[in-house]
Amino acid sequence: MLSYGFYYAGGLLVGAAIATYLLGWTYALPFYILAAFCLNFFRDPERQVPPGPVAVSPADGKVIAIRPVASGASRVSIFLNVFDVHVNRTPIPGKVTCVSYKKGQFLAANKEEASDANEQSILTVEGVVGGVHTTVMFKQIAGLIARRIICYKKPGDILEAGERIGLIKFGSRVDVFLGPEWEITVHAGDRVSAGSSIIARIRETAENVVTEAV
Repeated sequence: MLSYGFYYAGGLLVGAAIATYLLGWTYALPFYILAAFCLNFFRDPERQVPPGPVAVSPADGKVIAIRPVASGASRVSIFLNVFDVHVNRTPIPGKVTCVSYKKGQFLAANKEEASDANEQSILTVEGVVGGVHTTVMFKQIAGLIARRIICYKKPGDILEAGERIGLIKFGSRVDVFLGPEWEITVHAGDRVSAGSSIIARIRETAENVVTEAV
């Protein structure tokens, strides 16, 4: 459980107690329901990261789009509803080379234009997966309700696969960009879990394989 859950739930329970004292428990019921919602929303379960030359999902949610982008790369878009876990994780192990924040709109996160138009935090991770140098970029994207993006990481940080990197509060979207060395293994409509669902594998024919020095 993230500390934010206790913070929000605690405030709502104080409101519930006041409402119960002044008006009766029936008037306090919405406060109790919202407190339970906050505790559920900010849950942070442990995840088993699968081994192998794979990229894992950076977010819990539903794959809403898989689109080709420049240089043969692909974009996998994942929509998080308010009942999904909102802790985000890195798809691959490696070094954070860039973290940037872009102000923007707050369109519904499941809209195609939200990928570029909405407020977002953008992380780039460089690493070696299955002997192949690779760079993966992913975006934490605000939505219609989600207005707060939190990123724990900074350039230079070394990440393990599936490591927590931040969260987005109250409904949102995460886009991950994978180069041509990756074979996408999910489809639109699939449900995925951050840190444990495989979304792509390194292609056997990928170039730039790291060889041991002789």
